[in-house]
Amino acid sequence: MIREAVGAGARLWKACEVLEITVRTYQRWGKSCTEGDARHGPRGTPANSLSTEERAELVAIATSERFRELAPSQIVPILAEEGVYLASESSFYRVLRREKLLAHRSRSRPAAHHRPMEYVAKGPNELWSWDITYLRGPVRGQFLYLYLVVDIWSRMIVAWEVAEEESGEIASQMIARACLEHGVDSNRLVIHSDNGSPMKGATLLATFQLLGIMPSFSRPRVSDDNPYSEALFRTLKYRPEYPGQAFASLTAAREWVQRFVRWYNNDHRHSGIKFVSPAARHEGREAQILCTRKNTYEQARRRHPSRWSKGTRNWSAVQQVVLNPQRGNERVREQISAHGASFDQVG
Repeated sequence: MIREAVGAGARLWKACEVLEITVRTYQRWGKSCTEGDARHGPRGTPANSLSTEERAELVAIATSERFRELAPSQIVPILAEEGVYLASESSFYRVLRREKLLAHRSRSRPAAHHRPMEYVAKGPNELWSWDITYLRGPVRGQFLYLYLVVDIWSRMIVAWEVAEEESGEIASQMIARACLEHGVDSNRLVIHSDNGSPMKGATLLATFQLLGIMPSFSRPRVSDDNPYSEALFRTLKYRPEYPGQAFASLTAAREWVQRFVRWYNNDHRHSGIKFVSPAARHEGREAQILCTRKNTYEQARRRHPSRWSKGTRNWSAVQQVVLNPQRGNERVREQISAHGASFDQVG
């Protein structure tokens, strides 16, 4: 076919491109007097590959009503908690990609920035992050304001509020209630935020000083300095049930946020904490969950040892979480526990 095309006046490289081979491949075939495509591909099926029935079951599970909105990275840990092992996470992705059931939601890439002061959390209620985002309200051009406070170590939402205005007083009351509700030792708590006026208002800073809370702030105009709150807002606004239209009222907005917080804290498996729910980690239940997953994987390996070339997946708990990690700078873990710096030195 290539000889005929070239003889009729076509370019060799173009003829090879149409047949999806390179010019070098064509030349090599010609030297060996081989007619046709000499590529033979795999000579057999790997012994540890999934069977047709197993692939069909995998697709059925991934497209079921329960799991169709979850990625394989979420599906596999949930099944492992229930004592079910069908395939590895990479196998889920490979099969779904072959069936054209995967699609990227975004092509954006985060920009790299030098981080401000670093903080390390080794347990709940040591390091919180909070921010405010807009929600479309019932009046065109006017917005409702969603306040969210998240525990960085456990990723649990510890406080929230929806109001009709941005206010340091509202934030002050919300954080004070959260400290009381969660029994926080405020002398060990650091709260990080950006540089908005409610965050640096005198009322909120006075509350922090009264409670002994250490404030921490991002650099101006750098949203990545507060990544946990920004990521949480993205998760919230990318939920399938997030309304496409404006909220009908302040009450409707509060009811929706309440449902989201309940789902996020109790049902959502967070990728940053080995796919356990934030509430399970915050309340100390993650050890049993991760142990169950580990046992499930070990039992699956014993049933099909040929499918495991290395050890099983690491289900060890994440021991510490770092906010704004830096290289070469002295860590401030002692500052978290001892509050060695004054409020005037934090910025």
